[in-house]
Formats: sequence, structure tokens, C-alpha cells
Amino acid sequence: MPSPCRSVSVSTPQAPAKKPSGFLIPTVPFWAQILLGLVLGILLGWVARSGDVSWLVTTLDKIGSIFVQLLKLAVAPLVFFAILVSITNLRKVNNAARLAGRTLLWFMITSLIAVAIGLALGLITNPGAGTGLTAKDGAKPEEAGSWLDFLTGIVPTDVITPFTELNVLQIVFMAVVAGIAALQLGEKAEPILNLSQTVLELLQKALWWVIRLAPIGTLGLIGYAIATYGWELIGKYATFTADVYIGCTLVMFGVYPLLLATVAKVNPLQFFRGAWPAIQLAFVSRSSVGTMPVTQRVTERLGVPREYASFAVPFGATTKMDGCAAIYPALAAIFIAEIFGVNLGVGDYLLIVFVSVIGSAATAGLTGATVMLTLTLSTLGLPLEGVGLLLAIDPVLDMMRTATNVAGQVVCPLLVSGREGILDRERYGSATASPVDGYDATGAGQKVTAPANA
Repeated sequence: MPSPCRSVSVSTPQAPAKKPSGFLIPTVPFWAQILLGLVLGILLGWVARSGDVSWLVTTLDKIGSIFVQLLKLAVAPLVFFAILVSITNLRKVNNAARLAGRTLLWFMITSLIAVAIGLALGLITNPGAGTGLTAKDGAKPEEAGSWLDFLTGIVPTDVITPFTELNVLQIVFMAVVAGIAALQLGEKAEPILNLSQTVLELLQKALWWVIRLAPIGTLGLIGYAIATYGWELIGKYATFTADVYIGCTLVMFGVYPLLLATVAKVNPLQFFRGAWPAIQLAFVSRSSVGTMPVTQRVTERLGVPREYASFAVPFGATTKMDGCAAIYPALAAIFIAEIFGVNLGVGDYLLIVFVSVIGSAATAGLTGATVMLTLTLSTLGLPLEGVGLLLAIDPVLDMMRTATNVAGQVVCPLLVSGREGILDRERYGSATASPVDGYDATGAGQKVTAPANA
């Protein structure tokens, strides 16, 4: 935001700059780079599998693994400082408690709709029938989630272990406590808050460099998946895979646009123009937290005030999981119940809804949804060996699930902002540029006021 008092300087006219001569290499848009990486990855994966080229499989694996490791490297400190700063930023927002409450309400409403769609698809298609899979094909996961573990695991035993073991839920807990304590201290906490803001911007800048490597990471991740699993594996899980993709598609391209048009009263097509960079990065990276800087960037560019977006997006990246924590566990529970010959009743379906809406924080924005699935299965009393049936196909499913997660993390702040009258509709209508073509961690903020009578 420009300063109201600016000095005026007089400069002599300069001759127009000469155009550079020679051949100029055109800049390739980021979405095109991602698409190119996707196509090359599929091609190389097919070559590696059909020709049994072991060195190519290893190379693709290393490329994809290094990209994911770079994303995970920033996860722990990024989550901590993002949540801490987002909570303290609420002091700049009028009616902050109301905005926070309505954000969480829309998180739950959209999760409820998503899990309902997942259950409906599962009941209609019977994804476990005719697969040829049996209970013997399953295996218990190394780690399982339960409500006791979920509740007791929120509070860490020390401040170091959550960062070394990447326990995102415990990191969120510590960040929330630190943020509330900073608000209570007031001016005394300003040095810490300034330092936290600086560290957060540093992390986001560094993570932006990693994000620029996404086309190469896409090549490795997709190529290795094709080389390792091939299309034969998808054939066994054809109905289940189709259900997950159809369910996520219905939520992303049906439910979200409908809510944007009726609740926020904005053009849904414009939403996809502005949010697509975050959605496509989520698809290839399979990490909501890793995509968080892009998600916040597109949310702000779509007209959500920065102070509010800096609260809603980090919380959404760790707790708002319509793909991983709503659609997927609903379908997976029905799939596993059919494989193991367990009949589910109305009470079981209501339990699935409850777990999906309340327990989604267990997913915590990392790649995969195994913890959430084991939490659902243990609640229903289904065999945890069923998780082993889905581990092989999980990378293919996780791409679409994560893309849906991130789309929902942008939609909910838009719904709240639109309802509360704080959405910059002019900025929403002009959001076209890809945010990954450049990054400025310091943009000007604006005072956010939620009208008391809205």
C-alpha cells in the first residue's frame, strides 16, 4: 500500500530503452510446465515398465522422492509459524471470533456434503464386489489411529519430538497455544511476532523455490507410479478408483461452484481461473501443507483480505480435508466391509459421517490418508487389515483427493468473505495471473471488518 506522504522528484526525460536484439526464449507458463512433466512422466513410466528398465525406475523414484522430501522439509516450521502468525493476525480483524466460527462452520458443512456423496456412490456402485480380492490380501498398517490416540496425541510430551517426527497435529496445538499466549501478552510479544512473521516469509520464499521444481517432481512421481503399479493394478480397483475420482469431481466441480454462486454470489468459473494453480500443484505434490503458500496466494488474489486469509488457509491446510477425510474414508469403509463380508447398517453410516466431520484434523495435511482411514475402521469395528488392500493404489487416489482438499480450502474463505461483505469482488473478477510465476511475501494488507449485522 503506497504511503500517503510521498516525496516528488523531478527527473529529466530519458531516451526509450532499446529492444534487445537476438532470439528470445519464450516463457512457458507454469501450468504448461506441469502438464509437460505429467506427459513425460507417463511416457517414461510406460517405457520403464514395458522395457523393464530398472535404472529408469530407480531414477524416477529418486526424482519424485527428493521433491517430496523437500516439501516435507519445510512442513514442521511452516505449520508452526503459519498457525502462530494467523492467530495473532486476528487481532487486526474486527469480529475475529465470528469470522473464525463461521469458517469452522463451513468446514463442517462442506465435509458433511462430501461424505454424503461418498456414501451415496459407495452404496450405488458396491466398489468391493467383483474385485477378486479377499481378506487374505490385506495386512495391518504399521500405524493405526484411534480416538484415544487422537485425543491423547494432541498434546506433545516435549517441544522437540513433534518437529523431528513430523506430528503435525501436535505442532498445530503448540502453535495455537503460543498464538493465544502472544495475544494475551499484547505489546510485550511484538518482538516475537515480528520475528515469527519474518521467519514465515523466509520459509515461504524457500518453499516457493521448491514449488518451482514441481514439473520435475511431477515427472518423477507420476513416472514411478506408472512404472511400479502399471494399469493392471487400477483394473482390480477400477470401481473404487472411479468412485473416488467421480466423488471428488462432483464436490470440486458441482458442490463448490453451486455454493459459490448461491452463498458467495460470485462467478464459479472465475474461481477456477484464479485457484487452478493451487489445485494443479496439490494434484501432483499430494500435500496440502506443501501447497499452502500457493493456496494462500490464490485465496488473496481472489479477493479474500490478507489478514483473514492468513488465518483461514493455514487452518484449512491442516484440518479441511474433503477428499482425504470425507469422500475417501466413506468409500473405503464400504469397500473393505464388502471384501471382509461385513454388513453395515444405518448406525454405521452415521458413524462414518461423524468421524469424517469431527475427526478430519487427524489427516493433518500430509500425503496419504491412512491415519484417517484407520480411525474410521476402528470406530466401525472393521478389520484394520483392510488398509493393506488400499495401500498399493493410494498414490493414484491421493492426487485427486489432495486437489479436492485444496479447492475446499480456498472455497470456504470465499464463502465466509462473501457472506460477511469483506470480499473484494473487483479483485475476484480480475484474478487471472498464475501466482507461481512470481512471489512477493510482503504484500500490503488491509483492515478486515465483518459487519456486525451481516
